[in-house]
Amino acid sequence: MPFTATPLPGVFIFEPVVYPDDRGYFFESYNKRLFQANNILEEFVQDNQSFSCYGVIRGLHFQLEPHAQSKLVRVLQGSILDVVLDLRAGSPGFGKTFSVELSAANKKQIFIPKGFAHGFSVLSETTEISYKCDQFYNKQSESGVRFNDPQLNIDWKVPAGKALVSVKDTTLPLFDPRFAHFKFNLRDA
Repeated sequence: MPFTATPLPGVFIFEPVVYPDDRGYFFESYNKRLFQANNILEEFVQDNQSFSCYGVIRGLHFQLEPHAQSKLVRVLQGSILDVVLDLRAGSPGFGKTFSVELSAANKKQIFIPKGFAHGFSVLSETTEISYKCDQFYNKQSESGVRFNDPQLNIDWKVPAGKALVSVKDTTLPLFDPRFAHFKFNLRDA
């Protein structure tokens, strides 16, 4: 099975079947029928691509309703530590994080449903990532949680002196468990 459940309900690691030969390889990075057969029903409407150098930390970002986004993230070149934070009230994973290394070499992808903050750190010299979103970007709905929140204690796998973080990301609020941005529903389980 190409989908592996994570400790956070609704978040899955997708490992596509790769067909290598002496010329290189081929794989389907997305197949709507396969995803639907595994109860991932989102209709993706936007593809984004970013390039970053070693030590960059982006996140933890999310968009508020009604513009919240589900994402399917993969690495085209290099490697990242991808991190998600469950923001869904009532979820058994509320306030917890999960991280996984995604790379061009391992070809793993992570599916992140609505209700999560998302971020990543760059572990290779440079990295290109691509991700699908099921909602269009909306600047007024931008929100986030500070990447270095002490109560989350995320190990970004980048030494503190090497981290490159935007001013915007260093000023995001800390996680406050009294304020849940999203509600957990049984479809997410």
